[in-house]
Amino acid sequence: MNFEDKLKRLEEIVHLLEDEKTPLEEALKLFEEGNALFKELKAYLKKAEEKIEILIKDQMGSLTTDEDEEVP
Repeated sequence: MNFEDKLKRLEEIVHLLEDEKTPLEEALKLFEEGNALFKELKAYLKKAEEKIEILIKDQMGSLTTDEDEEVP
């Protein structure tokens, strides 16, 4: 499953958990699935952020996010 599919499934799970008609047993299984998806998505975004930081480092090794702004 790719990032977008995982995100879509997580959104579906959230809606199901918000529905008061979802039985407790099913809600627990959905929560576990959602928690696992959340961790996978978070790890993916962290890797993407690290790649972006590498790409925007200037020649002096400073991390810049804007022409006038430097991040230590």
